[in-house]
Amino acid sequence: MNSVASAIQRLDALADSAPVARLAQAFAAAGRELALVGGPVRDAFLGRDLTDLDFTTDARPDEILRIVKPISETQWDIGREFGTIGAIIAGETVEITTYRADSYDPDSRKPTVEFGDTLEGDLARRDFSVNAMALRLPGRVLVDPSGGMDDLLAARLRTPGPPEVSFGDDPLRMLRAARFTSQLGFTAAPETVAAMAELAPRIEIVSVERVAAELTKLLMSAAPRAGIQLLVDTGLAELVLPEVPALRLEIDEHAHHKDVYEHSLTVLEQAIGYERSRGHEPDLVLRIAALLHDIGKPSTKRVEAGGAVSFHHHDVVGAKLAAKRLRALHFDKETITAVARLIELHLRFFGYTEGAWTDSAVRRYVRDAGPLLERLHILTRADVTTRNRRKADRLGFAYDDLEERIAAIAEAEGVAAVRPDLDGERIMEILGIRPGREVGEAYRFLLEMRLDEGPLGEVEAERRLRAWWAARA
Repeated sequence: MNSVASAIQRLDALADSAPVARLAQAFAAAGRELALVGGPVRDAFLGRDLTDLDFTTDARPDEILRIVKPISETQWDIGREFGTIGAIIAGETVEITTYRADSYDPDSRKPTVEFGDTLEGDLARRDFSVNAMALRLPGRVLVDPSGGMDDLLAARLRTPGPPEVSFGDDPLRMLRAARFTSQLGFTAAPETVAAMAELAPRIEIVSVERVAAELTKLLMSAAPRAGIQLLVDTGLAELVLPEVPALRLEIDEHAHHKDVYEHSLTVLEQAIGYERSRGHEPDLVLRIAALLHDIGKPSTKRVEAGGAVSFHHHDVVGAKLAAKRLRALHFDKETITAVARLIELHLRFFGYTEGAWTDSAVRRYVRDAGPLLERLHILTRADVTTRNRRKADRLGFAYDDLEERIAAIAEAEGVAAVRPDLDGERIMEILGIRPGREVGEAYRFLLEMRLDEGPLGEVEAERRLRAWWAARA
């Protein structure tokens, strides 16, 4: 956490910036209150980037719009129903919201919005005390009615009022608690955790889209493990992502095997590490696949003769389960397809360590991964969590070798985009056929040759195609 003096300097600099100064002056001239609120105030003390500029005021939406129009390049009122007006001022995006109090009807998915009249009242209904601090403008007075500063110093996550009331009003705040433990590195207070466990079933009144958005933010945080563990420990994961707590397979004296839940969390952590070391931005598809890659194990678990445990075909089963869960959470089709494919392929490499692959097998590995190849590299490497150093080194060296072979074959053959030596137009021209099923069959024949033997050249490919066609006829 930054020093208080440093945080004050950052807030002063923000207050002096053109968009904030103009906004503060305009609201003061109109006789209205204005305060910078929530994330920017919190992040000034945490030393984090000050990004979202959120303000709150006693003015109602129509008046907010009248005040900001003369000083902004553009405005929008898509959040007017919730009291929010957005604008761009001096090139910066800002949002100004009327003091309010949200609450949920016990049977409703949508919050009931009630406008308030005081800053302190507005702060009291916010999710956590560290987000319930505000800087009054233009006077620059810090307002902290619920002890948010103390919680910042203690790296503690606590609601401004009783957590049962806060989570009862907006159950999504329970998922936010998990997200903030990961984003901020905070620990949820005991009473916060207890209320999450008690009120977990309330999450079912929240829309799937809001739940998915919160899970996405959690997974895209720097250290999602802590948040996921909090969801599992409080029973929330059973309701929003039940495949994860199901990974806590029973371990007994007759069927020893490693804890698949802990293994999956470690794979997620290691995948994030590879993301960074290989120069990639946070990747939602990769992170979901890392967390869910073994969710097929509980339903495929078998105790073999002698007490050994097997999970045959858990890759294929897991891919189907992941796709089903992501569809239920309303993820987009592209994400669902990519995650399922990664899970389906995540065991493919382990055959490489059992015997030398031919160039044909390497080409097929690349072909099957397609645009997911780099993600598959990371997921496969991250899936090695053994404490046996010799085994881990052997697997690491084997994958180094595979990547080197892929690079060499790609340089020699262009295997990164494996295609037959003849395209569909040329196939139809050579065989004198029209578009249809036979063109696809011919294309697949040439593709199999390309994978088996590498580039043949157009002349040889045409000779082979004609021979195949004649034998087929």
